[in-house]
Amino acid sequence: DGLKPVQRRILYSMNKDGNTFEKGYRKSAKSVGNIMGNFHPHGDSSIYDAMVRMSQDWKNREILVEMHGNNGSMDGDPPAAMRYTEARLSEIAGYLLQDIEKNTVSFAWNFDDTEKEPTVLPAA
Repeated sequence: DGLKPVQRRILYSMNKDGNTFEKGYRKSAKSVGNIMGNFHPHGDSSIYDAMVRMSQDWKNREILVEMHGNNGSMDGDPPAAMRYTEARLSEIAGYLLQDIEKNTVSFAWNFDDTEKEPTVLPAA
């Protein structure tokens, strides 16, 4: 699917939590905490940086995460801290995850063998 593991984990976790485009925005810190606790135990900054990058329309043709608040600028200004921003999946991200609950892709255990995560997204 061309995604890095942290990107795939962000999309999967936000989808699993119901943080999708047709619903309201949620605090970025909540999403980052869920991702770090369940799938990606490598620190909050790497997760938040990846989430912000997926929301920047000047770096990606299609954004996968929609954000409210300061998500940086083309001039190199940094994004606001995650406690000040809100995020949700974009509509196109929903298509990447479509039918994931129907055993369309392989899953592997997470870092502490408590949950399964996809090895690739269905749209690949």
